[in-house]
Amino acid sequence: MPGFHADPTICRVGDDYYLAHSSFEYFPGAPIWHSRDLVNWTRIGHILTRRSQFVRGDGRASTGLYAGTLRHHDGRFWYVTTNVSDYDGGQVLVSATDAAGPWSEPIRIQDAIGIDPDLAWDVDGTCYLTWKGMSFTEGEVGILQAPLDINTGALLEPPYPVWQGSGLAAVEAPHLYQVDDTWYLLLAEGGTERGHAVTIARAPHPRGPFEGHPHNPLLTRRSSIHPVQNAGHMDLTTKADGAWAAVYLGVRVQGSTPGFHVLGRETFLAGIEWSDGWPAVIEDQFEVPTAATSFNDNFVGEELDGRWVVPGGEAQSTASMSPDDGLRIAAAGTRGEGSVGQLCTRITDLRWRAEATIEGSGTFRVLMDPRHWYGLCVKGDAVTATARIGDLQHDVGVASVSPHLVTVRIEAVSPAGPTVPLGHAGPDDIVLSVLNEEGGTIEIARLDGRYLSTEVASGFTGRMLAVGADGTDACIKRVTYHSDEARS
Repeated sequence: MPGFHADPTICRVGDDYYLAHSSFEYFPGAPIWHSRDLVNWTRIGHILTRRSQFVRGDGRASTGLYAGTLRHHDGRFWYVTTNVSDYDGGQVLVSATDAAGPWSEPIRIQDAIGIDPDLAWDVDGTCYLTWKGMSFTEGEVGILQAPLDINTGALLEPPYPVWQGSGLAAVEAPHLYQVDDTWYLLLAEGGTERGHAVTIARAPHPRGPFEGHPHNPLLTRRSSIHPVQNAGHMDLTTKADGAWAAVYLGVRVQGSTPGFHVLGRETFLAGIEWSDGWPAVIEDQFEVPTAATSFNDNFVGEELDGRWVVPGGEAQSTASMSPDDGLRIAAAGTRGEGSVGQLCTRITDLRWRAEATIEGSGTFRVLMDPRHWYGLCVKGDAVTATARIGDLQHDVGVASVSPHLVTVRIEAVSPAGPTVPLGHAGPDDIVLSVLNEEGGTIEIARLDGRYLSTEVASGFTGRMLAVGADGTDACIKRVTYHSDEARS
C-alpha cells in the first residue's frame, strides 16, 4: 500500500479482507480498504467520517488518530483507536455492520490511557483490551490489559501488565490472537525508526504468563541493506484457505547517509508459516502487482473523491465543487472553524509529476507538515515558488504568466548530484515549474528533497500533495498526478 499508510490492521470475513490505517491529523480518518486476494485493494471509505467521532484538537501535525485495531466479531466490525488530540478521553471504539460504513458514534474507554489499543475475544465471549499504557508528560507504563464491556467502554477489572517484550525500547502495538488452545501476543519494539522490530510471545491464557519466542525478533531490517527499512507494527490474519498472512509497516529509504524516507510509513505484505508452535515470516510469499497510482481529477460531481483529506479541518468547510466552477477552496478561516484553506492527497511514488490548473489565484504544494513544504502560488500575472524549512520561509523564484487559467507543475526527480562522499544528494530533487501558453515548461526552482523527509521534519506522516487558497478563495479546475517510477 504505497504512500503514507501507517500502522496497518487487518481482518478477514469469509473470502473478504479489510485493511485500515492510522491517519493522524487528517480528516476523514482511518482509511479502510477491501480485497479478495490480499494483493489488490480498493478503498471503500474512511472509518471516522463525522467530527462527533473524531475530536479535532488543535490540528498540530502528527496528532489525531494513532494506531488502531480492526476486528470482526459476532456479525459486527469493531475498530478501536487512540485520538491523541483528545488523549485524556481514553480509547475510541466504533462499530458497524458494513465495513464501508456508516460507523457508530464512539464509545469512550476512559480508563485506558495510552496508545495502540487491541481487541480480542475468547471462546466465552469475553473481550480483552490490550494497549500500551503511557503518558506524553510522564513517560511509558508498558503493555496493559483488562477485560472490556464493549457496550459501555467500562473496564471490568483494573488494568494489569502482561508481556513487556524482549527488552528493546519503545514496546508498543500489541495484537492478541488465539490459535487452537494457545494465545499469542505480538508487539512492536525498538521504536518506529531503523531499530523497529516485531516480537512475539505465547501463553495458555490471554493474561499470560507469556513465554517469548526463543528466536525473537520475528521480523526486523535493522543493520541490513534491505530496500525496505523500519519494518514493524505487524498484524496477522488467517486466509480463506487456512493459511496465514501478515501486514506490517516499513519505509523506502533513499539518498545519502543516514538515508531519507519521504512517503511516510507504508504497508507491506508477507506470508506466515507455523513450525513447533511459532510463526515465521515468509517475506516474498506473495506476488504483489504494481499499484495504479496515477489520477486525473476534474472535480466533477457532487462529492470529492476519497483520496482528498484535510489536515486539522473538514472538507465541507474548506472546499466545495461545482460542475461549472471546479473546486472552490476557501481561504483559511473564512468559513469558520474547520476551514484550513488546504486540501491534500497522499503522494504514493518515489518519482512523480503532478499538475494543477488554477483560475485566478491559488496554491499548489508538496508538504510534510505546515513547517516543511515547497510550493507554487498563482496570483495575478505571476507564479512564485516558495520553500518553507522549519522556521525559514523564502521565495526562491518567480515567473510571469498570462492571468486567468494557469497550469503549474511539481515533480520529484532523481537528484542531479552524486551521494556522499562525492556529493550531497538527497532522496530526490523537487522541481517547481509553470507551463507557458505554447505548452512548454518554465522551471522556476529545483530544491533538495531531503528537507521534505521524516529524517528532517520528524513526525509520523508522509508527503502530501496540496491545493489551497492564499488570502482569497481559490478555484482549482484540475489536478493530475502521474507516476514516474521508471525514471527513479
